[in-house]
Amino acid sequence: MTDGIQFGKPLQVTTTPIPGLIVLDLPVHGDARGWFKENWQREKMTAAGIALPDFGPVQNNISFNDQVGTTRGIHAEPWDKYVSVATGRIFGAWVDLRQGPTFGAVYTTELDPSRAIFVPRGVGNSYQTLAPDTAYTYLVNDHWSPTATYTFLNLADETAAINWPIPLDTVEISQKDKTHPRLGEVTPMPPKRILVTGANGQLGKALRDEFGEHPHIEYATRADLDLTSPNLADARRWREYGTIINAAAYTAVDKAETPEGRVAAWAANATAVGTLARIATENGITLVHISSDYVFDGTAPGEYTETDPVSPLGVYGQTKAAGDTLAATTPRHYIIRTSWVIGDGNNFVRTMAALAQRGVNPKVVNDQHGRLTFTPTIAHAIRHLLDTHADYGTYNVTNSGEPTTWYDIARQVYQLTGHDPDRVTPVTTTDYYAGATDPIAVRPENSALDLSKIESTGFEARSHLGRLGEYLIA
Repeated sequence: MTDGIQFGKPLQVTTTPIPGLIVLDLPVHGDARGWFKENWQREKMTAAGIALPDFGPVQNNISFNDQVGTTRGIHAEPWDKYVSVATGRIFGAWVDLRQGPTFGAVYTTELDPSRAIFVPRGVGNSYQTLAPDTAYTYLVNDHWSPTATYTFLNLADETAAINWPIPLDTVEISQKDKTHPRLGEVTPMPPKRILVTGANGQLGKALRDEFGEHPHIEYATRADLDLTSPNLADARRWREYGTIINAAAYTAVDKAETPEGRVAAWAANATAVGTLARIATENGITLVHISSDYVFDGTAPGEYTETDPVSPLGVYGQTKAAGDTLAATTPRHYIIRTSWVIGDGNNFVRTMAALAQRGVNPKVVNDQHGRLTFTPTIAHAIRHLLDTHADYGTYNVTNSGEPTTWYDIARQVYQLTGHDPDRVTPVTTTDYYAGATDPIAVRPENSALDLSKIESTGFEARSHLGRLGEYLIA
């Protein structure tokens, strides 16, 4: 130990009772001239074994304190901090002021130039200097804003009961810090906001059921937020958002083959996704993007995996493949590739049930294979990936079970609704569309997606045919 600094110790971390609050012992190298340390080293500190968040600092602040006993806090801001000391020594106290079971939890420790601490968003930060000429420095990943939400706690709060080394009534404290509320009067800081686009669609409705109604969750329709607007980057204070779930898309597969539809499909499925990806990258947001089996041509002999090359047949598939590529450019992304989506709205299953009820005997294609995917399954899979912090990347998500054809599903619908399944006649795709006058998109014959990757995260989807009966009853 020289001048309060420990030399030669390795980089190591200590967890605390406050989730996400991490103390780091920093290697400090000294000689007769002084000392040197890597105060923030992104590659080393975000590596496995250290696992500090790659929090993207945008500003470095220094608070110089010339007297022993200077006391500041307790302030919780809506951004992360990386706190260290350049000279001197402090007693630090941190209080969890976030919504959740650890609200009010307290952690204290001393920091000198050989120690630092990562303070997550919403954790109150305070300190008291223990040496003269103490330079307290911190990196933050957002700029101060008068419209942001801040949470404060009184330094003398009886519930937190911080054991300050130097009594508060003997030290210099700002008038603002003296008047902050007690813990019982503090409104906990909510989580970062979640934006769900396409809120009126089949998946959007399922996401609302899955995530519920909470002040920090925003369900946006096109009327609320136009994703194709050139001003999208300025439409929200994006630093307040932690996740964007993009359930909006142009899904009129056949109409996408028309001149008007082609423009609309590219705007919604590609250009808008590129803008969202850029917003997510610039603001550290996790982007969840919904993909489609139409990115494949359907010629594979088995189930498609997440790493199979895309080869879309039509405009819709091309725009979805482009959207996938753009979504993957942001570091924190989940691309959910799904097929044959069935939810609350107009879809194949509802159409077959209505035809059965009206006495219609339909012809249904028998040469396209895949699995149904019920929208609650997709919504639950998204929640699972976010909650478990699964590795970012692309995940196939459908219901499980043996792939089948649209013809077989139609027969199941007729039977489950009390009608003769033999009223359904099989037909090839070519014959089904023979004589059509409007543009028709080419469909992949094989839409079966391999589920091994998402199953490896602990997610289990129910059988698509087993789920079909419950859907028809609901």
